[in-house]
Amino acid sequence: QVQLVESGGGLVQSGGSLRLSCAASGETLDYYAIGWFRQAPGKEREGVSWISSRDGSTYYEDSVEDRFTISRDNAKNTAYLQMNSLKPEDTAVYYCAARPTVAVEAFSHLRSYPYWGQGTQVTVSS
Repeated sequence: QVQLVESGGGLVQSGGSLRLSCAASGETLDYYAIGWFRQAPGKEREGVSWISSRDGSTYYEDSVEDRFTISRDNAKNTAYLQMNSLKPEDTAVYYCAARPTVAVEAFSHLRSYPYWGQGTQVTVSS
C-alpha cells in the first residue's frame, strides 16, 4: 500500500549534479528498504543504489560509486539520490522502489520490490 513518486530529474550537462527525491505515501517507509534503479533506452532496468530500513547501510553499483549518494529521511517519508559528476552514460529513467526489510532476495533483484514509482527522466548532455 505504498505509493512512490519520484521527482528531480531533468537535463544537465556532463559533470553536473541532480538530486532525485522519492516521496512515499500510504504507509511509512520506516520498515522498507529503498532502491534506486534506472533504465536507459534499449537496455534492461538495472540497480543503482540501495539503503536499508533500520541501520542505514548503503550500497552502490560500481559505476556510480563515489559519485552518487543515497539517503533517506524517515521523518519526511522520503528517500533521495544525490547524483554528482554526471556522465552521458547516466542518462536513463530513474525509478525508486521499496520492499519490506525482511525480504531475503538480493537488493538488486527487481522483482523483490513490490512498490515502484513512475520514474523520472535524467538526461546528461556531453
